[in-house]
Amino acid sequence: MPQTETPGTEVAPRSRLRWWTELPLILLVYGCYSAGRLLARGDVGGAVDHGLAILRVEKALYLNAEHPLNRLFTREPWLGVPADFWYASLHYLVTPVILVWLFRARAAHYRAARTWLMTSTFIGLIGFTLLPTCPPRLLAADHGFVDTMAQYSSYGWWGGEASAPRGMGGMTNQYAAMPSLHVGWALWCGVMLWRHGGTRLAKVIGVAYPLLTALVVMGTANHYFLDAVAGVVVMGVGLLLAPRVMRAADLLRTRLSRRAEPVAGDTGSAIVSAGCQTSAGERIPRQRESRLDPAAGPDASPTDAGDGAPAPAR
Repeated sequence: MPQTETPGTEVAPRSRLRWWTELPLILLVYGCYSAGRLLARGDVGGAVDHGLAILRVEKALYLNAEHPLNRLFTREPWLGVPADFWYASLHYLVTPVILVWLFRARAAHYRAARTWLMTSTFIGLIGFTLLPTCPPRLLAADHGFVDTMAQYSSYGWWGGEASAPRGMGGMTNQYAAMPSLHVGWALWCGVMLWRHGGTRLAKVIGVAYPLLTALVVMGTANHYFLDAVAGVVVMGVGLLLAPRVMRAADLLRTRLSRRAEPVAGDTGSAIVSAGCQTSAGERIPRQRESRLDPAAGPDASPTDAGDGAPAPAR
């Protein structure tokens, strides 16, 4: 027996994705990401309290990866300078490159991967807004952290304020440490390379990139260890929600397309004749004329009677 779908539950066939529709969508999400980071920039006192609270939790859990890494990067410029370049640039270069590669070479997997990334990014924005957090490098010096971005600023384009170009530090929120989307986005890139790279080198890079990024964000004193953990958790939640987001988008597209389509069979307004309304496309019977042939006598029938006209009474 042929299978039928319950009315109202079918999903519109997926149209082929186009770069001129994908690019504005990605730019919109990035714009929301950049704007969302600025929402909590004024709550400096609360951000510092949240940062110190994270340090206390890590101390209670005997976690202290940030201090030894930060001391190493501060003492060894051959590690600290590349780490600063890594933090300031790869976050914004590798992720778009992976997106473009998926779009061109792995189109069947692109939509799910893009939805996962965007969903996780919006979850991260909620974290930035609700929990502004001071990074280790901006805490008081007695907490033992050195801002490597400021120490090695002469080597790069950034100044003493985060990874923004010199003179533009005021345009970024330095208190958006929780969660670390540097780690979250790097994890996404690693998973894409592992699953769709197709070579052993791609798998190796897929494992190394998020791990090295986690070391970099802690060694440069831009994130705590728990920030990195939170970035991984955010990506996990986004992965679980992505299928629901895609289904909701499909249903919305279906409803919008139905509203835009004309009603099937609607070829015009109904035709009205002699006070009777007919449906669209229905043939109107020829109107019968009551002219009689004078030579036919009083019993003659109308000359234009239809095939179904009743015979005159005898």
